[in-house]
Amino acid sequence: MKVSSLDIPEKIKQFYNTSGILELYPPQEIAIEAGLLKQRSILAAVPTASGKTMIAEMAMLKSIIKGGKCLYIVPLRALASEKYERFKTFKDMNITVGISSGDFDSKDEWLARNDIIVATSEKTDSLIRNRAPWIEDITVIVVDEIHLLDSPDRGPTLEVTLARLKQTNPDAQIIGLSATIGNAKEMADWLDSTLIESEWRPVDLREGVFFDDAINFIQSQRPIKHEYKEDLINLSIDTINEGGQCLIFESSRRNAEASARRLGEKLNRIINSELLMQLQALSTSISDTGDTDLTKRLSKCIKGGAAFHHAGLLPNQRKLVEDGYRDNLIKVLSSTPTLAAGLNLPARRVIIRGFKRYDPIFGMVPIPVLEYKQMAGRAGRPQLDPYGESVLIARSYDEQSALIDQYVLGSAEDIWSKLGCETALRTHILSAVSTKLTRSRDEMMDFLGQTFFAHQQQTWKLAAIVDEVISFLEENEMLVDSNRLYATELGELVSRLYIDPLSASIIINGIQSTDVVNVTELTLLHLIYSTPDMYPLYLRSNDYAWLGDFVMDHADQFVHPPSQHSSDFEGFLSEIKSSLLILAWISEEKEDDITSRFNIGPGDIRAQSDTAQWLMHSTSRICAYLGSEYVGFAQELVERISYGASKELLPIIRIKGIGRVRARKLYDAGYKDINAIRKAGYDTLSGIIGPKIAINTLKQVGVDVDPDQI
Repeated sequence: MKVSSLDIPEKIKQFYNTSGILELYPPQEIAIEAGLLKQRSILAAVPTASGKTMIAEMAMLKSIIKGGKCLYIVPLRALASEKYERFKTFKDMNITVGISSGDFDSKDEWLARNDIIVATSEKTDSLIRNRAPWIEDITVIVVDEIHLLDSPDRGPTLEVTLARLKQTNPDAQIIGLSATIGNAKEMADWLDSTLIESEWRPVDLREGVFFDDAINFIQSQRPIKHEYKEDLINLSIDTINEGGQCLIFESSRRNAEASARRLGEKLNRIINSELLMQLQALSTSISDTGDTDLTKRLSKCIKGGAAFHHAGLLPNQRKLVEDGYRDNLIKVLSSTPTLAAGLNLPARRVIIRGFKRYDPIFGMVPIPVLEYKQMAGRAGRPQLDPYGESVLIARSYDEQSALIDQYVLGSAEDIWSKLGCETALRTHILSAVSTKLTRSRDEMMDFLGQTFFAHQQQTWKLAAIVDEVISFLEENEMLVDSNRLYATELGELVSRLYIDPLSASIIINGIQSTDVVNVTELTLLHLIYSTPDMYPLYLRSNDYAWLGDFVMDHADQFVHPPSQHSSDFEGFLSEIKSSLLILAWISEEKEDDITSRFNIGPGDIRAQSDTAQWLMHSTSRICAYLGSEYVGFAQELVERISYGASKELLPIIRIKGIGRVRARKLYDAGYKDINAIRKAGYDTLSGIIGPKIAINTLKQVGVDVDPDQI
C-alpha cells in the first residue's frame, strides 16, 4: 500500500514522501485496513522496527489536521525526549509538540498550546489530578510500551490513568503499542480496540544460542572464529569485521562496564586511524562532562570504540554515548537491561550474556521470556543490516538446549494487572475522590470495574482492599466517609503533590513529633527517606559498622529510631546511608568523592537528589498546611538539594550557568550576593569563572558588557 493512496491530507503524504517513505510496511497496512484512519482504536503487537511509531503518527496527524489534540504516553523520560525530537519534525506542517515529565504538582497549562503532548504515565496521572483543563480535549491517546502494565512499579499508574482517560475521553482513539504481549487479545478487548498482530520485520531476525565456538540456530549453525579466550570478544569482533555493531546486555552495571573495558582494549588494535581520531574527540567530550572515576572509565572505553550505558551515567553522558552509537563511531555498547525499554538503538548482533537477574528474595532467577524478546528485538538495523542476530551464551550443551526451548522457541508471558494491592490502590483511590471522579464507595467500585484488573479478575476481590484503604485515608484525615466520599483539604493537597498517602502520614507524624531533640538537615532528609516514595541505597557489608556508630552519635536527630535489635534496623541504616548521600551533596562535597564513598555513579546522585527534592518540596507544602515552624527550613532545603549547595551560596547560585563549583569560587573570592557580582566587572569575574560565563552572568544581573572592551 502506497502512502499516496491513503485517506490523509496531502501535506501529510508530502511529509512522508519527503522523508523517503513511499510505501507502508505490512503491519501498517493491516492497521489501515482495520480502521486506523477511521478513528478505530488499535492495539499493535508487532516486532521492534516494524513501524509501530508510524502507526501512531498517522492517526495523530489526521486527527490534528481535523482540529484534534494528541497525548503520547511513554514509560521513561529518555523515551519521552526521543519521541519529542521525532515529533518536532512535524513543524513544517505547522504542528506543535510539547513535552512534560517534570514537576508533579503542576498543571502545565502551557501544554494546551500544543497539538501533541508527550508525557510519562506518572506525569499524565499527575496532570489529571491537578485538573489540567486540556486533558478533556484529547482525541488520540497513544500508549507506547503498553506491556509495562505488567510492571509492579509503573503498571498500576498506567492502568488507572488509562481507565480514567477512557472515562473522561470516551470518544478518544486509543493506540496501544508493544512488541511483546502474550495475552494481546485480552488487552485489546479491555481497550475496546482492534488487535493487530504480525511477525513481519524489515530485517530478518535470527535467534540462537552460542556454545562451543558456534551460534546454534534452530535449523543451522554459524561457526565463530576463536581468536580470543573470551566468547564475548570473539562474537563482538566477528560482527565488527562484517561491518556491524554489537549491543550487549549484561545483568549488572559492574558487568556492563567490565565488558566495555575489555572490548575497548581489543578493538583499539583493529579499528582504523580515522575512526580512532573521531573516537578521541568523543572521548574528550565525555571527559568534559565531569571528573568522576566513572566518567574517566567511560572516556577510556570510548577511545577503543566501546562504551557502557546504565543509570549511573549523567543524562548528557548517556546522550553522547547514544549519539556516538547511532553515528556508528561506537562499535560495541554494553548495557544493563533498561536500554531495551524502547530506545531506538538497534544492532547487527544483540548478545545477551547473562540470562539471570538478581532478585532480593529468590537470588539469581531466569529473566522472563518477555524481557528476552524485548532485547532480541533490538537486533537488525533497518537499511543498514542484511539480518539481525540475537545470541544467548550457554556454558554447557544441556544449558544450550534449555535456552533454545525457553527463550528462542518460547512465547512471551501473559500480562497481568498489578493493581490488586493496598500499596497500588492507596494513591489512586485518594486521587479518584479528590478529583470528584467518584463520590461514593459504589462509584469507586464501578470505576475500578473499568480497570484491566477487573477485566482479568472479578472486582469483588478488590472490595476488602478498598475498604482498608478508605479506612486508612479517613484515619489520617485525608478523606471523609459519610454517606458520600470526599477529600479533605489535606487529602486534596496530598493528591496534587503526587505522593503516597502513607508518605504524607509519615511526614506529618515526623513534623509533629516531640521526640527529636535536635532538628537538623539530617532530620528532614531522613524523614523523607523513611517514606515509601524514596528508594534508599543498598547496604554493603562494610556499611553496618560505620553507620551503626554514626546513628549512636547522632541519635538525637532522628524521628523514632528503632533499636539495634529490631527487625527494622537494617532498613533504618539504609535510609540513613541515603540521607547522608544527600547531606554530602548539599554540603558541597566533590562529586568524585561522593561517588567513591557511596559506590554509585553521578547519574545516581542526580536521580536521588531529584526524588529528594520532590519529597522535600512536598514536606514544605505539608509544613505550610500544618502551620509548622519548619516550613522555611524545608523550602530552603529544596533549593539546596536542587543545586547541591550550602545555604550561604543560595543568593548567587540561582544565576543560570553558575553551578555549585563556580558559586563556591565566587563566594570564597568575596562575591557573596548579586550586588557584589554586579559591581565586580568583567575583568575580575572572567578571572574567577572564565570569560564566557562571566559575560552571561553579568547580563543576567543587568550589566551590559561591551565586546570591544574585552
